[in-house]
Amino acid sequence: MPEFVKVAQTEDIPAGTARMVEVNGKEIALFNVGGSFHAIDNTCTHVGGPLSEGEIDGAEVTCPWHGAMFDVTTGQVLGSPAASNVTRYNVRVEDSDIEIEV
Repeated sequence: MPEFVKVAQTEDIPAGTARMVEVNGKEIALFNVGGSFHAIDNTCTHVGGPLSEGEIDGAEVTCPWHGAMFDVTTGQVLGSPAASNVTRYNVRVEDSDIEIEV
């Protein structure tokens, strides 16, 4: 059964940045979009680039390896060369604790 797991503090991830967190062996990219936190798989569906290291523009991240683009709020692929979405995870903030449902 899925549960929420604490992964970071809000002050650890300033607006417009991302960080990779590991939860139960999964690498998850955690983004701060204007004070709202979002989590998707850290691995690009093209050839596995680390999305947490990509360029962030609003709610879009560009994979640093080949330029595939994803919406960090939905996991939807927005631009090639990736052809499939990444998994999105539910996020909640309790006080200043950021928790991801896995």
